[in-house]
Amino acid sequence: MVEWANPWALLGLLAIPLMIAWEISRQRRPAPTVTFPAAGSLKPLMGRVNRWLRHAPFVFRLAAVALLVLAIARPRAALDEEKVHTEGIDLVIALDISTSMLAEDLEPKNRLEAAKQVAKEFIRGRTSDRIGLVMFAGEAFTWAPLTLDYEVLANLMDQIEAGTVEDGTAVGKAIAISANRLRHGDAESRVIILLTDGVNNVDQPDPLTAAGAASELGIKIYTIGVGTYGMARAPVRAPGGGIAYRQVEVRIDEDLLKQIADLSGGQYFRATSTEALRSIYDRIDKMERTKVEIEHVRHWREKFYAYAIAALVLLALERVLVTTRLRNLATAG
Repeated sequence: MVEWANPWALLGLLAIPLMIAWEISRQRRPAPTVTFPAAGSLKPLMGRVNRWLRHAPFVFRLAAVALLVLAIARPRAALDEEKVHTEGIDLVIALDISTSMLAEDLEPKNRLEAAKQVAKEFIRGRTSDRIGLVMFAGEAFTWAPLTLDYEVLANLMDQIEAGTVEDGTAVGKAIAISANRLRHGDAESRVIILLTDGVNNVDQPDPLTAAGAASELGIKIYTIGVGTYGMARAPVRAPGGGIAYRQVEVRIDEDLLKQIADLSGGQYFRATSTEALRSIYDRIDKMERTKVEIEHVRHWREKFYAYAIAALVLLALERVLVTTRLRNLATAG
């Protein structure tokens, strides 16, 4: 899109009709002539030359003035640019990997596989947020520090397996380690998403104490209880040392998870299916969005150079015609 930096200069084009009127008036005045004895034989040729040469200097001058006016008006093309300023959040996903997460009441295979799959979708949907991973059962540990490398996080998520640490449900430890990962960050918003399917059975640290400490640091905790109601098919160790499947009771300490969320300004969710879990992550995704500020910047590409150069060329041609024999021939006709 072309715009004019000095649109007022276009008023100079009004001089064009005045110049034309003046030239017409000048051409109507009788001009002195000189008669040569043999001039009759040259009249056809001189007539054709004169028809072009007589008016050429004026046409060149007229075009040059018009082009100079356009150059002074400074045509320019707008080049719009958007600068995006983002302010990401720091977020830790604390995932229960106790053996109870192998219960097969969520698709595609069990609770843990469902949790991993949905978490990967959530991670890949973020843009400028640093995300870390904390795993917990009877103990808690950092599986991935805060990072922007979402593909690495997704690959690490694939490597998670239940039963790799002492069994149990150390909710307080998971909160404490997650908060420790977030405490030194400078993001305006810091969040823990804690997912479990059980009841805390590790006394130290106390989950509510850990949640209170996290809240003091400005960390918000979203808690998710995963599992159906009633009974669920789950693998258990058989007396002979193998694995057997049986129906086990689903026990989730929802009261504790609600208190943790309320204490930190977060929210508790219950996921009884993979789709419900995906919907929960979608809701968290909408509640904890990165702040994006878009700055519109306009650059200009000047286009008046071509007009100015063309005007100078035409003025030079006009001078050549005026000061050479061609002009003399034109006036002689």
